Amino acid sequence: MANKLHHMMISSTRSRSPILLFTLSLLAFSLLFFLFSLSSSQTHNPYPSPNFTLKPVTSFLASLELFLTKKSLSSSSSHRDDTVREVIEDDLHRLDEKMFAKESARLYSDPYYPLQFPIRVYVYEMPNKFTYDLLWLFRNTYRDTVNLTSNGSPVHRLIEQHSIDYWLWADLIAPETERLLKSVVRVYRQEEADLFYIPFFTTISFFLLEKQQCKALYREALKWVTDQPAWKRSGGRDHILPVHHPWSFKSVRRYVKNAIWLLPDMDSTGNWYKPGQVFLEKDLILPYVPNVDLCDAKCASENESKRTTLLFFRGRLKRNAGGKIRAKLVAELSGAEGVVVEEGTAGEGGKAAAQTGMRKSIFCLSPAGDTPSSARLFDAIVSGCIPVIVSDELELPFEGILDYRKIAVFVSSSDAIQPGWLIKFLKDVSPAQTREMQRNLVKYSRHFLYSSPAQPLGPEDLVWRMMAGKLVNIKLHTRRSQRVVKESRSVCTCDCKRANFTGPTFI
Repeated sequence: MANKLHHMMISSTRSRSPILLFTLSLLAFSLLFFLFSLSSSQTHNPYPSPNFTLKPVTSFLASLELFLTKKSLSSSSSHRDDTVREVIEDDLHRLDEKMFAKESARLYSDPYYPLQFPIRVYVYEMPNKFTYDLLWLFRNTYRDTVNLTSNGSPVHRLIEQHSIDYWLWADLIAPETERLLKSVVRVYRQEEADLFYIPFFTTISFFLLEKQQCKALYREALKWVTDQPAWKRSGGRDHILPVHHPWSFKSVRRYVKNAIWLLPDMDSTGNWYKPGQVFLEKDLILPYVPNVDLCDAKCASENESKRTTLLFFRGRLKRNAGGKIRAKLVAELSGAEGVVVEEGTAGEGGKAAAQTGMRKSIFCLSPAGDTPSSARLFDAIVSGCIPVIVSDELELPFEGILDYRKIAVFVSSSDAIQPGWLIKFLKDVSPAQTREMQRNLVKYSRHFLYSSPAQPLGPEDLVWRMMAGKLVNIKLHTRRSQRVVKESRSVCTCDCKRANFTGPTFI
């Protein structure tokens, strides 16, 4: 009996062994598949979520408050920064040799070099008087509404509209665990950099400092930057300088014309930039910060039936320079059926009126201001109102990536002021075309919303995607300038380039 029981146990064990082995193998395979899937998703997702969950902050004031509070509470960065504060004779030579070694290593190891992501950016550690002190000055004086420009605009509102220098810098210096963008990475050694970022708040200093104090600070910043070995090595060609307001840094910017300027437009009229200072091959156009709230997909759907105004405009009706077209348009459009033209007013009341008007309109007029660009273009985009652009010399942000024909109507100045022409033109746009552009506006709005943390495909991200297209040309002109024998031939400065003009060409 005992032998029989022993035999049965052995048989049972043998019969279960293949099942047990199969079960264990299946579990092991499932575990490996799960780990592989997790690793694969992390590898192929270009924008992994950070280790925290935060709703993006799009208000400049709210973001700045958080930024400065965090700065006050945090200790100094643990990263080593090699910004040269006292230049010695051999700094330039040593940096040049280090950069040559790094670039050579990348050339022979990376089959796609120099076409690559992420872009490596070195952020200068400038003295606080050029950076944090100016942000605190803005924050502490924001409620001072008596501070106006000569034409009555609140300077703090202008600073908000041109605050691209804050949004880019805040993202670049944020801890990597709090960043979403993968198109750019901050490096802490100059020889590893593709580009150098100058975090000087040129617009805040222009508007909030006394004239002579501002000019003195500009001269100090100029000397500080141009004394850096990296600047001397390239002549500033690989340095990024935010000068988004056309008045900012004006007294000294002729000395930094080789740098990459971040601009609102090109303004080829010569009123704001001298010939040879700005051109598309070198510089980058960035959108104004919108002054109205985003009308998202839900808002757009709710407002679709409420858009009963054909054409809306609210703003200053008389402008200088290129903005003289406004007075002519006002005279032509006054009293036309379905058209609302209002003189703009400053303050929250004016913002609310502009936002309400745009959300009730199908088309929003966007004529040139003192410069070819205007903040209301971007207000219209985030409001879901189709921009009607009447600005013959306008250059648009990220146009190498975005097709503005899908969201806007372009009209020449000469056509727009013809009696009855513009209204007839807009009425002839089919309902199907209108609906398609409105749908595209909802999709495109994300490209014009600065935020903290900076979002994939937001304006901060598109800056670096556009910069990637400039890198090879930057290196070309940098190396050419280094080897051209003095006085043997002139180094190209592009002073002979014709003005940017998008109107008809006559031969």
